[in-house]
Amino acid sequence: MSKHYSIFLEKAAEALDIPPSKYKQAVARYEAVGAWLESGEYNGQIEGMCIYPQGSFRLGTVIRPYKDHKDQDYDIDLVCEFGAVVASSNAEETKHLVGNRLKEHERYRQMLDKEGKRCWTLNYAEQDGVGFHMDVLPSLLVPTGASQTTISITNKLDDRYEWCSSDPKGYAEWFKYRNRVAFERDALRQKRSISLNFQDAYASIEDVPDLLVRTPLQRAIQILKRHRDVRFSDRSDWKCAPISMIITTIAAHLYRNESDVFQALHNIILSLDAHVPLLHGREVSANFSSQKIIRRLPDGTWYIGNPVNPDENFADRWHEDGNARAKAFFQWVEILKEDFVSAATSGDAVFKKKMEGLFDIAIANKYLLNSTPKVVPPPVRNVSISAGPKPWRNG
Repeated sequence: MSKHYSIFLEKAAEALDIPPSKYKQAVARYEAVGAWLESGEYNGQIEGMCIYPQGSFRLGTVIRPYKDHKDQDYDIDLVCEFGAVVASSNAEETKHLVGNRLKEHERYRQMLDKEGKRCWTLNYAEQDGVGFHMDVLPSLLVPTGASQTTISITNKLDDRYEWCSSDPKGYAEWFKYRNRVAFERDALRQKRSISLNFQDAYASIEDVPDLLVRTPLQRAIQILKRHRDVRFSDRSDWKCAPISMIITTIAAHLYRNESDVFQALHNIILSLDAHVPLLHGREVSANFSSQKIIRRLPDGTWYIGNPVNPDENFADRWHEDGNARAKAFFQWVEILKEDFVSAATSGDAVFKKKMEGLFDIAIANKYLLNSTPKVVPPPVRNVSISAGPKPWRNG
Protein backbone atom coordinates (compact mmCIF):
# COMPACT_ATOMS: atom_id res chain seq x y z
CA MET A 1 0.00 0.00 0.00
CA SER A 2 2.91 2.42 0.66
CA LYS A 3 4.81 1.49 -2.51
CA HIS A 4 3.91 4.62 -4.50
CA TYR A 5 4.94 6.79 -1.54
CA SER A 6 8.27 5.00 -1.45
CA ILE A 7 8.79 5.51 -5.18
CA PHE A 8 8.07 9.22 -4.76
CA LEU A 9 10.49 9.55 -1.83
CA GLU A 10 13.16 7.70 -3.80
CA LYS A 11 12.77 10.13 -6.71
CA ALA A 12 12.62 13.15 -4.40
CA ALA A 13 15.86 12.13 -2.67
CA GLU A 14 17.47 11.38 -6.02
CA ALA A 15 16.72 14.94 -7.14
CA LEU A 16 18.55 16.28 -4.06
CA ASP A 17 21.51 13.92 -4.50
CA ILE A 18 24.61 14.64 -6.52
CA PRO A 19 24.10 13.22 -10.05
CA PRO A 20 26.53 10.42 -11.01
CA SER A 21 28.17 12.59 -13.68
CA LYS A 22 28.73 15.41 -11.17
CA TYR A 23 29.98 12.89 -8.63
CA LYS A 24 32.67 11.85 -11.08
CA GLN A 25 33.57 15.50 -11.63
CA ALA A 26 33.78 16.10 -7.88
CA VAL A 27 36.07 13.07 -7.46
CA ALA A 28 38.37 14.36 -10.22
CA ARG A 29 38.51 17.73 -8.49
CA TYR A 30 39.33 16.41 -5.05
CA GLU A 31 41.92 14.04 -6.50
CA ALA A 32 43.56 17.02 -8.23
CA VAL A 33 43.58 18.97 -4.95
CA GLY A 34 45.00 15.92 -3.21
CA ALA A 35 47.77 15.50 -5.78
CA TRP A 36 48.74 19.15 -5.36
CA LEU A 37 48.84 18.92 -1.58
CA GLU A 38 50.73 15.61 -1.63
CA SER A 39 53.41 17.02 -3.93
CA GLY A 40 54.31 19.81 -1.50
CA GLU A 41 57.65 19.76 0.31
CA TYR A 42 56.56 21.47 3.57
CA ASN A 43 60.21 22.11 4.48
CA GLY A 44 60.58 18.58 5.80
CA GLN A 45 58.10 19.29 8.63
CA ILE A 46 55.71 16.51 7.66
CA GLU A 47 56.26 12.87 6.76
CA GLY A 48 53.60 11.23 4.65
CA MET A 49 50.19 12.50 3.62
CA CYS A 50 46.90 11.14 2.28
CA ILE A 51 43.71 12.80 1.10
CA TYR A 52 40.30 11.17 1.43
CA PRO A 53 36.61 12.19 1.53
CA GLN A 54 34.62 12.28 4.73
CA GLY A 55 31.10 13.12 5.85
CA SER A 56 28.01 12.85 3.65
CA PHE A 57 30.00 12.55 0.42
CA ARG A 58 31.68 9.41 1.72
CA LEU A 59 28.56 8.05 3.45
CA GLY A 60 26.35 8.47 0.39
CA THR A 61 23.96 10.87 2.17
CA VAL A 62 24.90 14.10 0.40
CA ILE A 63 22.18 16.57 -0.56
CA ARG A 64 22.19 20.12 -1.85
CA PRO A 65 21.98 22.42 1.19
CA TYR A 66 18.83 24.54 1.42
CA LYS A 67 19.13 28.14 2.59
CA ASP A 68 17.20 31.36 1.96
CA HIS A 69 14.47 29.30 0.27
CA LYS A 70 16.72 27.92 -2.45
CA ASP A 71 19.19 25.12 -3.06
CA GLN A 72 22.85 25.94 -2.49
CA ASP A 73 26.12 24.44 -3.77
CA TYR A 74 27.14 20.94 -2.74
CA ASP A 75 29.58 20.63 0.16
CA ILE A 76 32.43 18.15 -0.40
CA ASP A 77 34.46 17.41 2.74
CA LEU A 78 38.06 16.21 2.47
CA VAL A 79 40.56 15.18 5.11
CA CYS A 80 44.20 16.12 4.55
CA GLU A 81 45.91 13.66 6.88
CA PHE A 82 49.59 14.08 7.76
CA GLY A 83 51.49 11.12 9.16
CA ALA A 84 53.13 12.88 12.09
CA VAL A 85 53.05 12.69 15.88
CA VAL A 86 50.68 15.26 17.37
CA ALA A 87 52.89 15.95 20.40
CA SER A 88 55.61 17.35 18.15
CA SER A 89 53.30 19.39 15.97
CA ASN A 90 51.60 22.72 16.37
CA ALA A 91 47.94 23.06 15.36
CA GLU A 92 48.36 26.55 13.91
CA GLU A 93 51.44 25.56 11.90
CA THR A 94 49.75 22.45 10.56
CA LYS A 95 46.66 24.42 9.54
CA HIS A 96 48.72 26.96 7.63
CA LEU A 97 50.94 24.37 5.98
CA VAL A 98 47.83 23.30 4.09
CA GLY A 99 46.53 26.82 3.48
CA ASN A 100 49.89 28.09 2.23
CA ARG A 101 50.27 25.13 -0.11
CA LEU A 102 46.84 25.83 -1.63
CA LYS A 103 47.83 29.49 -2.09
CA GLU A 104 50.88 28.41 -4.11
CA HIS A 105 48.52 27.14 -6.83
CA GLU A 106 47.36 30.05 -9.02
CA ARG A 107 43.84 28.73 -9.56
CA TYR A 108 43.29 27.49 -6.00
CA ARG A 109 44.50 30.80 -4.62
CA GLN A 110 41.72 32.58 -6.51
CA MET A 111 39.12 30.05 -5.34
CA LEU A 112 40.21 30.01 -1.70
CA ASP A 113 37.81 31.45 0.86
CA LYS A 114 38.96 33.11 4.07
CA GLU A 115 40.26 30.77 6.73
CA GLY A 116 37.51 28.77 8.42
CA LYS A 117 37.33 27.49 11.97
CA ARG A 118 38.59 24.04 10.97
CA CYS A 119 38.88 23.95 7.18
CA TRP A 120 40.16 25.70 4.11
CA THR A 121 37.36 26.11 1.56
CA LEU A 122 37.69 26.12 -2.22
CA ASN A 123 34.72 27.57 -4.11
CA TYR A 124 34.13 26.06 -7.54
CA ALA A 125 32.02 28.06 -9.98
CA GLU A 126 28.70 26.63 -11.12
CA GLN A 127 28.53 24.48 -14.22
CA ASP A 128 25.10 23.47 -15.53
CA GLY A 129 23.59 25.11 -12.47
CA VAL A 130 25.63 23.01 -10.02
CA GLY A 131 28.49 24.36 -7.89
CA PHE A 132 30.76 22.93 -5.21
CA HIS A 133 32.34 24.02 -1.96
CA MET A 134 35.31 21.83 -1.13
CA ASP A 135 36.32 21.91 2.55
CA VAL A 136 39.86 20.68 3.22
CA LEU A 137 40.43 19.64 6.85
CA PRO A 138 44.08 19.55 8.03
CA SER A 139 44.78 16.72 10.46
CA LEU A 140 47.40 14.42 11.96
CA LEU A 141 47.17 10.66 12.32
CA VAL A 142 47.27 9.67 16.01
CA PRO A 143 46.41 5.95 16.37
CA THR A 144 44.99 4.88 19.72
CA GLY A 145 44.39 1.55 21.40
CA ALA A 146 40.74 1.72 20.34
CA SER A 147 41.32 2.75 16.73
CA GLN A 148 44.21 2.92 14.32
CA THR A 149 42.43 5.60 12.26
CA THR A 150 41.97 8.30 14.92
CA ILE A 151 43.11 11.74 13.83
CA SER A 152 43.64 15.11 15.50
CA ILE A 153 42.07 17.98 13.58
CA THR A 154 42.89 21.66 13.76
CA ASN A 155 40.36 23.94 15.41
CA LYS A 156 40.61 27.74 15.55
CA LEU A 157 39.14 29.52 18.58
CA ASP A 158 39.31 33.30 18.12
CA ASP A 159 43.07 33.94 17.94
CA ARG A 160 44.32 30.58 19.17
CA TYR A 161 44.42 27.06 17.77
CA GLU A 162 43.85 23.67 19.36
CA TRP A 163 43.64 19.99 18.47
CA CYS A 164 40.37 18.04 18.53
CA SER A 165 39.97 14.29 18.16
CA SER A 166 38.02 12.70 15.32
CA ASP A 167 37.79 9.44 13.38
CA PRO A 168 35.98 9.88 10.04
CA LYS A 169 37.40 6.64 8.64
CA GLY A 170 36.24 4.66 11.66
CA TYR A 171 32.78 6.24 11.51
CA ALA A 172 32.50 5.45 7.79
CA GLU A 173 33.33 1.81 8.50
CA TRP A 174 30.68 1.66 11.22
CA PHE A 175 28.08 3.18 8.89
CA LYS A 176 29.07 0.74 6.15
CA TYR A 177 28.55 -2.13 8.58
CA ARG A 178 25.08 -0.89 9.55
CA ASN A 179 24.22 -0.55 5.85
CA ARG A 180 25.83 -3.75 4.59
CA VAL A 181 22.76 -5.99 4.18
CA ALA A 182 20.81 -3.44 2.16
CA PHE A 183 23.88 -2.56 0.11
CA GLU A 184 24.46 -6.18 -0.88
CA ARG A 185 20.78 -6.48 -1.80
CA ASP A 186 20.61 -3.31 -3.92
CA ALA A 187 24.11 -2.72 -5.34
CA LEU A 188 24.05 -4.75 -8.56
CA ARG A 189 20.65 -3.47 -9.68
CA GLN A 190 21.58 0.15 -9.04
CA LYS A 191 25.00 -0.09 -10.64
CA ARG A 192 23.44 -1.61 -13.74
CA SER A 193 20.96 1.29 -13.92
CA ILE A 194 23.66 3.94 -13.42
CA SER A 195 25.87 2.39 -16.09
CA LEU A 196 22.94 2.34 -18.51
CA ASN A 197 21.83 5.93 -17.85
CA PHE A 198 25.28 7.54 -17.55
CA GLN A 199 27.30 5.68 -20.18
CA ASP A 200 29.54 8.68 -20.86
CA ALA A 201 30.74 8.60 -17.25
CA TYR A 202 30.59 4.86 -16.50
CA ALA A 203 31.00 2.54 -19.46
CA SER A 204 30.37 -0.66 -17.49
CA ILE A 205 28.87 -1.87 -14.25
CA GLU A 206 32.36 -2.44 -12.89
CA ASP A 207 33.16 1.24 -13.41
CA VAL A 208 30.35 2.41 -11.11
CA PRO A 209 31.78 3.08 -7.62
CA ASP A 210 30.16 1.66 -4.50
CA LEU A 211 29.70 5.21 -3.19
CA LEU A 212 26.97 5.82 -5.78
CA VAL A 213 24.72 3.03 -4.47
CA ARG A 214 21.85 4.32 -2.32
CA THR A 215 20.00 2.07 0.13
CA PRO A 216 16.71 2.95 1.87
CA LEU A 217 18.80 4.02 4.89
CA GLN A 218 20.78 6.52 2.86
CA ARG A 219 17.66 7.83 1.12
CA ALA A 220 15.88 8.17 4.46
CA ILE A 221 18.78 10.21 5.86
CA GLN A 222 18.73 12.47 2.81
CA ILE A 223 15.01 13.05 3.28
CA LEU A 224 15.43 13.73 7.00
CA LYS A 225 18.16 16.29 6.32
CA ARG A 226 16.08 18.01 3.65
CA HIS A 227 13.08 18.13 5.97
CA ARG A 228 15.22 19.68 8.70
CA ASP A 229 16.63 22.31 6.31
CA VAL A 230 13.21 23.36 5.05
CA ARG A 231 11.33 23.28 8.36
CA PHE A 232 14.02 25.24 10.23
CA SER A 233 14.68 27.75 7.45
CA ASP A 234 12.26 30.36 8.82
CA ARG A 235 12.48 29.52 12.52
CA SER A 236 14.05 31.89 15.01
CA ASP A 237 15.85 28.94 16.63
CA TRP A 238 17.39 27.73 13.35
CA LYS A 239 20.79 27.52 15.04
CA CYS A 240 19.33 24.75 17.22
CA ALA A 241 18.43 22.59 14.22
CA PRO A 242 19.65 18.96 14.62
CA ILE A 243 23.14 18.51 13.23
CA SER A 244 23.62 16.04 10.39
CA MET A 245 25.87 13.79 12.48
CA ILE A 246 23.07 13.23 15.00
CA ILE A 247 20.52 12.54 12.26
CA THR A 248 22.84 10.11 10.48
CA THR A 249 23.91 8.28 13.64
CA ILE A 250 20.40 7.82 15.02
CA ALA A 251 18.96 6.75 11.66
CA ALA A 252 21.74 4.18 11.17
CA HIS A 253 21.10 2.77 14.65
CA LEU A 254 17.36 2.48 13.98
CA TYR A 255 17.49 1.08 10.45
CA ARG A 256 16.30 -2.52 10.23
CA ASN A 257 17.14 -3.31 6.59
CA GLU A 258 13.71 -2.27 5.34
CA SER A 259 13.50 -2.76 1.59
CA ASP A 260 11.79 0.52 0.71
CA VAL A 261 12.30 4.13 1.69
CA PHE A 262 8.85 4.83 3.12
CA GLN A 263 8.98 1.89 5.55
CA ALA A 264 12.50 2.84 6.67
CA LEU A 265 11.54 6.48 7.20
CA HIS A 266 8.24 5.57 8.90
CA ASN A 267 9.90 3.26 11.41
CA ILE A 268 12.75 5.68 12.16
CA ILE A 269 10.27 8.49 12.86
CA LEU A 270 8.11 6.40 15.19
CA SER A 271 11.19 5.20 17.06
CA LEU A 272 12.31 8.80 17.52
CA ASP A 273 8.82 9.79 18.66
CA ALA A 274 9.03 7.15 21.40
CA HIS A 275 11.92 9.14 22.94
CA VAL A 276 9.90 12.36 23.41
CA PRO A 277 9.09 11.52 27.10
CA LEU A 278 12.79 12.08 27.88
CA LEU A 279 12.23 15.79 27.39
CA HIS A 280 9.75 15.77 30.28
CA GLY A 281 11.91 13.69 32.60
CA ARG A 282 10.04 10.44 31.92
CA GLU A 283 11.30 7.08 30.78
CA VAL A 284 11.16 5.82 27.22
CA SER A 285 8.50 3.14 26.71
CA ALA A 286 9.58 -0.43 27.33
CA ASN A 287 9.48 -1.27 23.62
CA PHE A 288 12.29 1.20 22.93
CA SER A 289 14.13 1.52 26.24
CA SER A 290 16.73 -1.13 25.34
CA GLN A 291 18.01 0.95 22.42
CA LYS A 292 19.46 3.77 24.58
CA ILE A 293 20.35 5.77 21.47
CA ILE A 294 19.24 9.06 23.06
CA ARG A 295 19.83 9.21 26.79
CA ARG A 296 18.94 11.71 29.49
CA LEU A 297 21.51 11.51 32.27
CA PRO A 298 20.72 11.97 36.00
CA ASP A 299 22.20 15.48 36.00
CA GLY A 300 19.82 16.54 33.22
CA THR A 301 22.38 16.52 30.43
CA TRP A 302 21.95 14.53 27.23
CA TYR A 303 24.03 11.86 25.55
CA ILE A 304 24.16 10.65 21.93
CA GLY A 305 27.46 8.86 21.58
CA ASN A 306 29.79 8.59 18.65
CA PRO A 307 29.61 4.84 17.88
CA VAL A 308 33.37 4.62 17.28
CA ASN A 309 34.35 6.95 20.13
CA PRO A 310 31.89 6.78 23.06
CA ASP A 311 33.77 9.58 24.81
CA GLU A 312 32.50 11.95 22.12
CA ASN A 313 28.97 13.15 22.85
CA PHE A 314 27.14 14.61 19.86
CA ALA A 315 24.49 16.06 22.23
CA ASP A 316 26.93 17.74 24.60
CA ARG A 317 25.18 21.12 24.16
CA TRP A 318 21.57 19.94 24.35
CA HIS A 319 21.21 21.02 28.00
CA GLU A 320 22.27 24.61 27.28
CA ASP A 321 19.78 27.49 27.21
CA GLY A 322 17.09 25.49 28.96
CA ASN A 323 17.51 22.39 26.75
CA ALA A 324 16.96 24.51 23.63
CA ARG A 325 18.53 22.01 21.21
CA ALA A 326 16.73 19.06 22.79
CA LYS A 327 13.40 20.91 22.54
CA ALA A 328 14.09 21.84 18.92
CA PHE A 329 14.96 18.22 18.11
CA PHE A 330 11.77 16.75 19.55
CA GLN A 331 9.63 19.52 18.06
CA TRP A 332 11.16 18.54 14.73
CA VAL A 333 10.27 14.89 15.42
CA GLU A 334 6.65 15.93 15.96
CA ILE A 335 6.66 17.76 12.63
CA LEU A 336 8.23 14.72 10.95
CA LYS A 337 5.45 12.57 12.35
CA GLU A 338 2.80 14.98 11.07
CA ASP A 339 4.38 15.40 7.62
CA PHE A 340 5.09 11.75 6.88
CA VAL A 341 3.26 9.36 9.23
CA SER A 342 -0.02 11.21 9.84
CA ALA A 343 -0.20 12.55 6.29
CA ALA A 344 0.32 9.08 4.84
CA THR A 345 -2.64 7.70 6.78
CA SER A 346 -4.81 10.58 5.52
CA GLY A 347 -4.51 9.69 1.84
CA ASP A 348 -2.70 11.04 -1.19
CA ALA A 349 -4.21 14.54 -1.27
CA VAL A 350 -2.90 15.38 2.22
CA PHE A 351 0.41 13.60 1.69
CA LYS A 352 0.97 15.34 -1.65
CA LYS A 353 0.27 18.75 -0.11
CA LYS A 354 2.89 18.13 2.57
CA MET A 355 5.46 16.88 0.07
CA GLU A 356 5.00 19.90 -2.21
CA GLY A 357 6.30 22.07 0.61
CA LEU A 358 9.44 19.98 0.95
CA PHE A 359 10.42 18.74 -2.49
CA ASP A 360 10.20 19.49 -6.20
CA ILE A 361 6.53 20.03 -7.07
CA ALA A 362 7.04 18.46 -10.50
CA ILE A 363 8.15 15.21 -8.87
CA ALA A 364 5.13 15.27 -6.55
CA ASN A 365 2.82 15.81 -9.52
CA LYS A 366 4.42 12.96 -11.43
CA TYR A 367 4.50 10.31 -8.71
CA LEU A 368 1.68 11.25 -6.33
CA LEU A 369 -2.00 11.11 -7.18
CA ASN A 370 -4.58 13.49 -5.76
CA SER A 371 -6.85 10.84 -4.31
CA THR A 372 -6.30 7.20 -3.38
CA PRO A 373 -7.38 4.99 -0.47
CA LYS A 374 -5.77 5.68 2.85
CA VAL A 375 -2.51 3.90 3.51
CA VAL A 376 -2.21 1.46 6.37
CA PRO A 377 1.27 2.15 7.76
CA PRO A 378 3.64 -0.79 8.11
CA PRO A 379 3.91 -2.19 11.64
CA VAL A 380 6.82 -1.20 13.79
CA ARG A 381 8.79 -4.17 14.95
CA ASN A 382 9.95 -4.28 18.52
CA VAL A 383 13.63 -5.00 18.28
CA SER A 384 16.05 -5.44 21.12
CA ILE A 385 19.55 -4.36 20.16
CA SER A 386 22.40 -6.28 21.65
CA ALA A 387 26.08 -5.52 21.44
CA GLY A 388 27.19 -7.27 18.27
CA PRO A 389 30.58 -7.69 16.65
CA LYS A 390 32.35 -4.46 15.72
CA PRO A 391 34.51 -5.17 12.69
CA TRP A 392 35.16 -1.45 12.20
CA ARG A 393 37.30 -1.44 15.31
CA ASN A 394 41.02 -1.66 14.89
CA GLY A 395 42.75 -3.04 17.92
